Amino acid sequence: MENKEKNIIVFVNSLPSSAVEAVRKLEKIKEKKYQILVLRDSRVKNKPEILGSDIILDCDFSKPSSIASALLPHQSQLAAITCRSESNIARFVAVIPHVPYLRTPSTESLVWATDKYEMRKRLRLFDAKNTPRFTLVKSNTKEERLRVSQKVGFPLIVKPTSLAASALVSICYHEEEFEKTLRSSFRKLRSTYKKAKRVENPQLMAEEYMEGKMYSVDSYVTSRGTITHCPLVYVTTGKSIGHDDFYNYIRMTPVQLKKESIVAALSKVENGIKALGLRSTSTHTELLNVDGDWKIIEIGPRIGGFRHVLHKLSCDIDHSLNDLLVRFPIKTIIPKTCKGFAAVMRYYSPEEGLIEQISGIKKIQELSSYDEISIKAKVGDRTYFSKNGGKGIFDLTLYNTERAKLLADIRRVEQMVEVKVATRGNNISKNNDKKMVVKKKTVKKKVGESKSKIVAKKK
Repeated sequence: MENKEKNIIVFVNSLPSSAVEAVRKLEKIKEKKYQILVLRDSRVKNKPEILGSDIILDCDFSKPSSIASALLPHQSQLAAITCRSESNIARFVAVIPHVPYLRTPSTESLVWATDKYEMRKRLRLFDAKNTPRFTLVKSNTKEERLRVSQKVGFPLIVKPTSLAASALVSICYHEEEFEKTLRSSFRKLRSTYKKAKRVENPQLMAEEYMEGKMYSVDSYVTSRGTITHCPLVYVTTGKSIGHDDFYNYIRMTPVQLKKESIVAALSKVENGIKALGLRSTSTHTELLNVDGDWKIIEIGPRIGGFRHVLHKLSCDIDHSLNDLLVRFPIKTIIPKTCKGFAAVMRYYSPEEGLIEQISGIKKIQELSSYDEISIKAKVGDRTYFSKNGGKGIFDLTLYNTERAKLLADIRRVEQMVEVKVATRGNNISKNNDKKMVVKKKTVKKKVGESKSKIVAKKK
């Protein structure tokens, strides 16, 4: 095989726009031109358009020979490989044996870090006292529910082993609730995995419910296990604001914690990363502070959602660039001080049903902390909770140099926005029915014109 210049960076099955920008910045650092190769799964139907790539290769990720054949013509040019989406980590695992001379996590570590059941088993080996009770749930029989409840105890959390964004995650306080949740979750499990384009085996697990304040941190792990961290992010969940759902409602950074508490949190994170054997990757760790004690919820081998935006706004950290640097390896760039405070709000309707009205969006864009809004639902759409596979009404990004002003604007958003939903149990007048039908027709026309999200960026 001809020895060529190593100038190709591989992305597995997706290519965020921030990753393209990161490659261009890497070129300036290395004073070298790189090509972007996207390796796509040929089994996925209705593939989204990929912008910014130089090479797109389609192969069947379930067949090693297909992956090898696709990469073979470019093998001597490969410089690095990364996977930016949690839903594609299983595909990344399939690719790793075919790029033996690139710095990657081991396939075993990726399995441990993406299957929540396997993760719990691995973390228990290294730190049994801080691991909640857990078990797989194999069926919704009376005998199985009794076994699980005796092993884990109530209240307990039911969740899929390989899904993200709190999909199908529910808390059960008693037997009747447990039976109802399992009935619903098993019915939706396979279709939810398919909708999320996951290739893992659909499974449910139950674990002991832990109550505390939620935080997260993204980190970079070198091929030799050296770990550096981004600032902690405080997470307000849907559950903490009174919704029967575990979605991340507000993510805000940097946090206001005592230095010794942050050190203790990061120490726990480093122990967890090493327990999973992760290397040459970015990681996303979710934590609970339970009466001053830090416990790991989960560790993912990828960048956390919205973290590239949050860290760029608040601390001028180029998260997407660092995700590439750690794979070469080149020392990651993390400024010592932060310039302000950033938050992302994912807004869900308090009820499921057909959206009749959304008000307050324009007023949001006049706030001093406003940065960007991505609208994901409109009048005529049906809205669902996160636990039932819903995506929310909008994602709002806010930034301010003063924390108090940021908090004030978050409060203003909560007061401004109103979503009216026609639920199945509501009595809807005939006039309202007609209006809703008209709106539905209008929405269909708009969808036909464009399927892209509505994103409004601060000028």
